[in-house]
Parts: sequence; C-alpha cells; structure tokens
Amino acid sequence: MKPKDNYSDQTYTYLALRRTVGWIGILLPFVLMTGMKLFFEGAAIQKTISQYYYTGMRDVLTGSLCAIALFMFYYKGYDEWDNRLGSLAGLFALGIAWFPTSPTDPQNVTGNIHFVSASIFFLILSVFSLVRFTKNKSGTRPSGQKQSRNIIYRICGIVMITCLISILVFFNFFKVKNPDSHFVFWAETAALIAFGVSWLTKGGTLYPDKRKGI
Repeated sequence: MKPKDNYSDQTYTYLALRRTVGWIGILLPFVLMTGMKLFFEGAAIQKTISQYYYTGMRDVLTGSLCAIALFMFYYKGYDEWDNRLGSLAGLFALGIAWFPTSPTDPQNVTGNIHFVSASIFFLILSVFSLVRFTKNKSGTRPSGQKQSRNIIYRICGIVMITCLISILVFFNFFKVKNPDSHFVFWAETAALIAFGVSWLTKGGTLYPDKRKGI
C-alpha cells in the first residue's frame, strides 16, 4: 500500500471515531430510558442522567462516559491547545463517571465533585465548538461547507452553555420547590445532543468538504 493511501485510511478512521463519539453523546439518554423501560423496574426517566448509576443501566452509563473519556485522552487536534483541552475533557468525563451524585444527598463531597466535573466537561466541549472547531486552519477564505459547519458549531456551543447555566439556576432557585422535576434530565439530554451533533459535524457527517471530508 502506498504511504498516501495509508494516511488516507488513518484519516477516515479518525473521522469515524469522531462520529462514534458524537453518536454516543446523542443516543446515551435515549438508550438509558429505553433500557430501563424494557429490562428493569423503575422509572424510565430519572431526575438526572447521573441517577441511572443507581439503576440496572449503570454499566451502560459508566461505559459510555469512559469511552468518551478514552477518546478525549487520545484526541489529537491541530495544535497543543486542542490536545490539552481534549485531555482535560477526558479527565473530567472520568470524574462524572467515577463520582456519581447520591440520590439521597446530591450535595455531598462526591456529588460536588460530580457537578464540578460535569460543568467543566461541558465548558471544555463548548470551547471546542465555539473556538477550536470554528477556526480556519488553512488561512484562506473558508469554503461554503466550512461556513455552514461553523454555524452548527456555534449553535451547539451556545446550547451547551445555556443548558449548563439553566441547570445551575434550577439547583439554586427551583430544586427545593420542584424536587420531582425532570428538568435537569432534559437539560442534560439537550447538552449531550449538542455535543454529539458538534462532533458528528467535525467527523464529516454534516457539510463535509468535497475533497478532504473534514
């Protein structure tokens, strides 16, 4: 095989990994809901996604988060900033998986580590979408496809930040009055979908360049 062909195969494999991570983010809440409904007793929709840790879907939740973390650790972007941000995102993804909130005392030490990890994780993903993915690496005028991708990246980044702020507001002002609300679950679901769409786009699923597919 020629070196050029080998490099092309590696590139398309890396794009496929980006798309896989994107699909994990998009599908995770719905897989958790469906699994609870079909195979286990208990409410299909939990108050938060992290509370699936205490259900029969725990392995799916932690396995998905660890898969995302592993990809982020080995993510190689265009420069060192991409690589460092990816490693940090992987570290905090593990924090989400390994320090679940308690269903009885969500604001204990473990719960606080979980919340901080989730907050920083989504902030880093927002930086990827709003800053890193929208950069024009070639230094030339961006193509029409690139401009369309940038719109998607910005929308996804704004959605993630909005969801994060709304969850913070809910916990501080509305949680006590609405203890059985599923607001946080749906806000987390929206943030995961935005994360997934952003990485699917980066993986060449939406508006790929005609030549490079990235």
